[in-house]
Amino acid sequence: MHLFYTADIQPDQSQYQLSEEESKHAVRVLRLGVGDRVQLIDGVGGFFESEIQDAHPKRTLLSVISYTPEFQKPSYHLHIAVGPTKNIDRIEWFLEKATEIGIQEITPLISEHSERKDVKTERLNKVIVSAMKQSLKAYMPVLNEAIAFDRFLQHIAEQDGLQKAIAHCEEDAEKKYLNQEFKPGQRYLILIGPEGDFSPVEIEKAISAGFVPISLGEARLRTETAALYACTEIALLNR
Repeated sequence: MHLFYTADIQPDQSQYQLSEEESKHAVRVLRLGVGDRVQLIDGVGGFFESEIQDAHPKRTLLSVISYTPEFQKPSYHLHIAVGPTKNIDRIEWFLEKATEIGIQEITPLISEHSERKDVKTERLNKVIVSAMKQSLKAYMPVLNEAIAFDRFLQHIAEQDGLQKAIAHCEEDAEKKYLNQEFKPGQRYLILIGPEGDFSPVEIEKAISAGFVPISLGEARLRTETAALYACTEIALLNR
């Protein structure tokens, strides 16, 4: 199966022209020709079956054969707000794996102990698109711009119906496991701290805002590992 991300395609289109970059990939790299079948995803649930009409390396023309809305629509919504790591490769790794497993929204969260204060989303979105195509998903996770911890709490205070949790490493603190607190088929928001963890003040602010303290096990995990662990737990909860 050859899958292309085509964000601008419309459900009622009968033809579609690939971008120059995707046309080159289809014709020069994949060696596709007239009559070959390819699949298109729009990132919002649309899955299109199509056939190559003109295999041009700069403007490949496709005939759209069928359209499936809400293709493999997830039964839950997972939003992970995570402290960006000093080494951006680690966050790229998390985004790739989380997209494959299943996640709907990610927010880089700048907190008191964050070593990295800025996040360039253009490169990270390319990682997400690649992982979305690799895992045959029609929904593209939303990557929000980086936001300060306090501002994020103010922003999400306006959202109702969220099951909220904060993972932190403070010892002797009362914590629950995700499967003890969360129910399947819900909207989840999980906070994962930076390499230096959340500060005690930030933890208290989150708890006051309705976040339940959770444990991700006895091992001390890297930021990106903790975030992926939480993502996997939610996927298993909803399996």
